[in-house]
Formats: sequence, structure tokens, C-alpha cells
Amino acid sequence: MLRKTLRKHPEIKRLYGYVRPYMGRLLVAMVCMVVVAFTTAFSAYLVKPVLDDIFLNKDVFKLMILPLVVIALYLLKGGAMYGQRYLMAFIGQRIVANIRRDLYFHLQDLDLSYYFKNATGAILSRLINDVNLLRGAVSGAVTSLLRDFFTIAGLIFVVFYRNWRLACIAMLVLPVAVYPIVAFGRKFFKFSTRSQETIGDLSMIIHEAITGIRIVKAFGMEDYEKRRFSVENERLFRIYMKIQKVRALSSPVMETLGGLGIAAIIWIGGYQVLKGHATPGTFFSFMTALFMLYQPIKKINKSNSVVQEGLSAARRIFDVMDIAPKVVEAPDAIDFPANWRTLGFDRVGFAYDGEMALQDITFSVSRGKMVAFVGKSGSGKSTLLNLIPRFYDVTEGRIMFDGTDIRNFKIASLRSQIAMVTQEIILFNDTVRNNIAYGNQDVSMDEIIEASKLANAHDFIMSLPQGYDTVIGEKGVKLSGGERQRISIARAMLKNAPLLILDEATSSLDAEAEVEVQKGLNNLMASRTVLVVAHRLSTVIGADRIYVLENGRIVEEGTHESLFAAGGHYRQLFDLQVRNGYVLEAPAE
Repeated sequence: MLRKTLRKHPEIKRLYGYVRPYMGRLLVAMVCMVVVAFTTAFSAYLVKPVLDDIFLNKDVFKLMILPLVVIALYLLKGGAMYGQRYLMAFIGQRIVANIRRDLYFHLQDLDLSYYFKNATGAILSRLINDVNLLRGAVSGAVTSLLRDFFTIAGLIFVVFYRNWRLACIAMLVLPVAVYPIVAFGRKFFKFSTRSQETIGDLSMIIHEAITGIRIVKAFGMEDYEKRRFSVENERLFRIYMKIQKVRALSSPVMETLGGLGIAAIIWIGGYQVLKGHATPGTFFSFMTALFMLYQPIKKINKSNSVVQEGLSAARRIFDVMDIAPKVVEAPDAIDFPANWRTLGFDRVGFAYDGEMALQDITFSVSRGKMVAFVGKSGSGKSTLLNLIPRFYDVTEGRIMFDGTDIRNFKIASLRSQIAMVTQEIILFNDTVRNNIAYGNQDVSMDEIIEASKLANAHDFIMSLPQGYDTVIGEKGVKLSGGERQRISIARAMLKNAPLLILDEATSSLDAEAEVEVQKGLNNLMASRTVLVVAHRLSTVIGADRIYVLENGRIVEEGTHESLFAAGGHYRQLFDLQVRNGYVLEAPAE
């Protein structure tokens, strides 16, 4: 039976790995549970001497002793209940905190492909909702199951001790009562899994609508988003009602089965008392234990539903934790060389889900040079740059520094030598100071100010209400686009990495903001190796080498002048931008 359960729910074995460090506390908690079970069973045992010795035999000594015994019994029970509840709460909360930590750490280690395939709302649902369901199961339901199991064992001993014949009759009902527990448990697991998946979808819709609220309102899509939310909300409601239907049905089924068994016991036991085969005290002690036995059986049915929800949540959590990162560090990885001279791509290819995004990319960049990549949208420019810090690993070929494959370097060491400024500006709901110092929290205020001045950001920062201590809101919402970009440039400036990657760093800015940002970029690019993707060709005219990409391949390379004179793809892009109002100074032909 146990093996079958473990095969069906392998997450139980995984959870045991989190329980093992706290086995000492668990054993003490179980001793407390045994004490609670013993005192509960013993209170039923005391019904016989109370009825027979005090009320029927009028034993004065028992009248003096038994109240003291009851007081001591319930003091012992109260202390044991406190101990088991506190210890199990500690164990449960500690286990869940550790699982939440491990899940978050694992999410941090996963490569970008996982985040592109899974919506943020669904990820948050795993981290918050599923972990909370698991917490309820581990902290509360498991405690109840263990305590009720020991209580049932103690009460079964009492009923058999008092009247084994009646106990045998009562036990005939027990297997019948177990079947609904198992059947309802399967239903709870099934519907709980569905509900957690739907909560993930609902979280995704909420996250998208809130983060994209400007676009929603700009395009008048409020009603569409309301409908989209309502569909998922109604689906979740229907699933929850199925769960409640099973939960509501379980109690009356258990009540009916219990009532049938108790009715039979009352009839048979009452007949024995009338015939003188048993004393009233023995019968009522038996019936008290039987009634008390029925309660933990009902609680087990209720706790089982919570456990099934927790197991469903645990399976979803462990499914994520079982996803292996595709970008991994070699066991014998070495530190990245500080004084490298050449970056090279050797017949590099890369595929998204089996579809090639880059093919046969070969070029080299000498240290201190500026290289630009241009081309139509979707030609693979940004993908190419994302391969250098190993956000993804190449599918074919090699990327090398001084002839050494980047997969042979320690990932942290490699990325420490690279600074990035992208079109998508990532800022945090924190102060300006902490956003600039992100990744290097030990820097001095003087260094932060110096980086801000070089990024042409210091003046506008000082005009903010609290200057560098101003909290800028989620994604820097309190700042303009140009201000956000200049803070990201200051952050890259502070990192002071020798290799700089600029991915459409000014494409989303207006002309005035672009001028301010470009001043900061010029300072940032000085004395660095620069790889730049630019939509506006005016920003790459001064590049030492320009590569033109189309359909994931390099189709042209050269300087601005040579590519312009060749009249190929680059010239077409140039002429198109001139027609669209991006005025460029054409080189003399």
C-alpha cells in the first residue's frame, strides 16, 4: 500500500527530504501527540468508574480521587497539545520556507528561455499560491492526521478493552468508512490541480493587464480585459464549487455511515445491559470511546482534502524545481581573463525551439574597437548579443575570447566583464542610489555621483524630491524614458566593465532625450570594447566595423562608407531611414 502511494505521489519522498533535518523535533511532537491521544482515550476509560463506582456503588474514595485525576489528565493534555502544535507549526513553516527559498533560488538559476516560455503570472502562482497550499497541508493537516491517528489507536484500545464483541461489530463499519476518504481524496487531488493551473492563468491575466494598463487604456481595451478576466474567474469559480461539492458531500456520507454503526451498537449494547451481561458504566464507557473515535475519523477525512491539495501543489512546485538549467557552468571552469584581446564568433548557430535564429555567424572584434550590428527587425541582432554573456548557449559553433570557448569560463566571472544597456530599461522600485549601485552595493556615494555625471544624469537626479534617495516606482515609472535610460547608463558606468553591449539603447527615445542619452553613452563607450545593435544608423556611422544581418545570417560587413558605396542591404536600410525622416549625412561617392 505504501509503495503504491509513493509511486502515485513521488512528491511525498521529496517532501521527506525536507522533513529529515527536523526529525528530532518531529519525534518530540509525536510523543506529545501520543500523550494527547492517551489522555483522550483515558478520559473515555474513566466513564466506567465514574458511573459504576461513584453513582451506582457510592464509593466516596473514588469521588475524592477521580476529580483530581481528571484535572491532572487535562493539564497533561493541555501541555502536550501546546507542545505538538508549536513544534509541528515550527516544522511545517520551516519546511515551507525552505521549499520557497529553494524554488526561488532555482528560478534565479534558470536561463532566459524558461521565462520566455512561461508567463510571469504563472510563475508567481507557483511561488506564492502553491507554496501557501503546501504550507496549509504541512503545518495543519499533517499535524491533524498524525494526532488523529494516535487518538484513533488509543480509543480503539479502549473500546476493545471494554467490550471486544461490540468492538468487533463497530470495526465492521470502519473499512466502509475508509473508502469514502480515499475516493474523496482522489477527487480533491484532481480538482485542486485544476484550480492551481487556473489560478496561474488568472494571475497571468492580472499581471499583464496591470503592467500594461497604459496600453489597455490607450487602445480602449478595458472591456476586453474584463471579459478575459471574467472567463478565467468563472472557470476558477466552477472548479472551486466542484471542490466544495466533494467537501460538502464527504461529511454527510461519513455521518450516515457513523450513524448506522452507532445505532447498531446502541441496540446490541443496550440489550446486553438489560440482560445483565454488562454494567451501565462499561456500556457508556464503550459508547463514549466510540463517539470520541468517530470524531477523529471525520477529521481525517477533512484533513485528507487539505493534504491532497498540498500534494498537488507540491507536484507543481517540484515540476519546476526539476527543470534543469540549459546554461550550466563546466566543473573545471576557469576565471575570465582580465586582459583578453580578441572576441570571436566561429560558425555560430542558435535555435529557438528547433527553429534556427542564427546561422554560420563568424567575425572577430579586437579589444577597444566598436562593432555594430544592423538589419531589419527579427534578423537576429539582439539574439547574437545575448549569446555573449551566456543568457543562452550556442547551438552550433563557438564564441571565444582569445581562442577559449566562453563555456569554459566561470559564468559569474564572464558576466562581471560585461556591461549592458538595452532598449528594455530594467529599474526597481527602490531609490535612485540603489538602482545605480545595483550589483555593486559597496560603492561609495562619490562613485555613484561620478558615474551619474558621466551618464549625464546627475542634474535631473538632484532635481528629484529626495535626490539620490528618491524612490522611483516600479520599473522607474516616476521618471521619463530618457531619465530612466540615463540611470541605466550610470549603472553600467559604475560597473566599469571592459566589454559594453548596447542593444537599441536609444531607439525608444525622442530626439531631445536621445541627445542627452547619447552624451552619456559617448562617455560610457570611451576606452571600451563596444558591441552595439542600433535601429537608427546615425548612431553607428563611427563604428570600426558594421555587420548587416538578414534572416539570421551576416550578409554584408564593412565600414559605413564601404557599405554605403556597395549599394547593398545597408544602402537600402540607409535610404529607407532617409525617406522616413532620419536625416543622415551620406558619405561622398
